[in-house]
Amino acid sequence: MLRLLILLGLALGLAHATPTATAVRVVSQTVGSDELLLAVAAPEQIAALSHLAQDPMFSGVSREAAAFPKLALGDAETLLRHRPTHALFADYSRIELIEQVRRAGVEVIIFDRYHSLADAHANLKRLAAIIGPEAAERAERIIESDTERMAALNARLADVKPVKVIAPSTYGVIAGAATTFQDLCDHAGAENLAVTLGGLRGHAPPPNERLLRWPVERLVVSGADVKEALAPYRKLPPYQFMPAVREGRAVVIPSWMLGCVSHLRVAAYERLARELHPALFSE
Repeated sequence: MLRLLILLGLALGLAHATPTATAVRVVSQTVGSDELLLAVAAPEQIAALSHLAQDPMFSGVSREAAAFPKLALGDAETLLRHRPTHALFADYSRIELIEQVRRAGVEVIIFDRYHSLADAHANLKRLAAIIGPEAAERAERIIESDTERMAALNARLADVKPVKVIAPSTYGVIAGAATTFQDLCDHAGAENLAVTLGGLRGHAPPPNERLLRWPVERLVVSGADVKEALAPYRKLPPYQFMPAVREGRAVVIPSWMLGCVSHLRVAAYERLARELHPALFSE
């Protein structure tokens, strides 16, 4: 009952403060939408960001995000206290949270396509169109820049031999098809053996015995350096028995890049390509 009264009070407050086109206030509930919002919105249009926005492990905009409030709790009351006109969610956000925010009179935007750069650009344009003309112009400039960067990257990798890689995890799964890691491989000159030899989809348990026979050339991991990043795997079966782990054959990229679902994945493509094919970027 108390929660209902609080929500009704916040909803009435929003109703009495009908926004103009220039008074858009957006709250973002996920890291992916944080990255989109910071790219196109003016500072005064950003009401609050997700609780992970300032965490460099998960966010590609952690420094920029430090200038804005973050959602300390994942409930409707906390979100509505920031007086948003719009709230950004993903299709994996809690349904009850989305419905509570919608009933409070806030326009809800749910992103449900984020598997490719094209999806990310479509989300960027969709959000920018809601925020206003200046945001739409920023989105077009970002997309144009990304297109140029991808053309340059593709030209460098045109004749490259893909490096055979895997992305291990200490959580008992490995990244297969239809993951952000597979998207990285597709654009960075890499062959994900979890797909080509393992036939895995999503984040699935590794086939331990077969995995040890895979010709892994590099592991793709996150951490301060190769030594630190590989430390957990030197004691974790089946990885501890792999030649690539024993010999320290790995490349390190920031952890947020492994899970990026926004337009910032272009930077991840470039970073992984440089790590796997340094000779192509030496000039």
